[in-house]
Amino acid sequence: MLTEFADKHQLGKEFLQDARKWYIPLADNIATHQDGANKPYFLGVNGCQGSGKSTLSDFLKAYLSEQYDLNVVVMSLDDFYLDQSQRCAIAEKVHPLFKTRGVPGTHNMTLAAKVLAQLRDRQNQISIPRFNKATDNPEPLEQWQKITTAVDVVIFEGWCWGVEPQKDSELAEPINSLEKNNDQTGVWRKYVNLQLKQNYAPLYRFMNYWIMLKAPSFNCVYNWRLEQEHKLRKALSANPEHNKVNIMNDQQVLAFIQYYQRLTQHALATLENKCDVIFTLNAERRIIAQHSRSAHA
Repeated sequence: MLTEFADKHQLGKEFLQDARKWYIPLADNIATHQDGANKPYFLGVNGCQGSGKSTLSDFLKAYLSEQYDLNVVVMSLDDFYLDQSQRCAIAEKVHPLFKTRGVPGTHNMTLAAKVLAQLRDRQNQISIPRFNKATDNPEPLEQWQKITTAVDVVIFEGWCWGVEPQKDSELAEPINSLEKNNDQTGVWRKYVNLQLKQNYAPLYRFMNYWIMLKAPSFNCVYNWRLEQEHKLRKALSANPEHNKVNIMNDQQVLAFIQYYQRLTQHALATLENKCDVIFTLNAERRIIAQHSRSAHA
């Protein structure tokens, strides 16, 4: 199973080593917590851009499905992004920076809350959105993920998932040139923080278990996000519609990640205190240490 997964996702021997040492014991531990009760077991996965959240989530799904015969659903916060027209409306009403997807306030959290509740209640007709980053819009409804049977484990991953709002005093000074040049009065970052408090943090209560992939620092995000964009460009290169989609160049990636910097750094400084398992990464995204809260060890 492990080799097949690595081949399917084009992962090297380093992944095989990390999976055997870190991911399989994690999955076995999760399986012991999922006891076949009347509601699914919810896992929250946090990690900055490019940290490996999707790979970890997909592996947990594959392993728990095959080894424990569990019905596992993986969702990403990214799939709940609002469409371009909705973000433009917020940009006109609140602040121009909301035209760009990424921060709290650019997701459809009403839909996220609805889907999480439907999964918790084990409803048998659930549609989970999918977002196309190349077109910067949600996929058509017919391409959404359809859930028709009771789910045992729900994995919800996201770059700011689990992050608590900042204190008002922490919002006073701009953190990078994006905020300094485009959010001089702090309207954007204050609204982001308000959205995080009102529409994201209340949904954290759905999660039973938290996992964090902790980067060494925000400095790694550029290289990791750049790698993601290069892979997307390569994957789409054979598509005749390629020229019609939005692929960022290296400079655009550098500008784009500034939208994520404030909350990513906040997560790195604060989030491990609430997580059940923290995987510490090096600059090559290899796991170099694991810390677990004793209550879930």
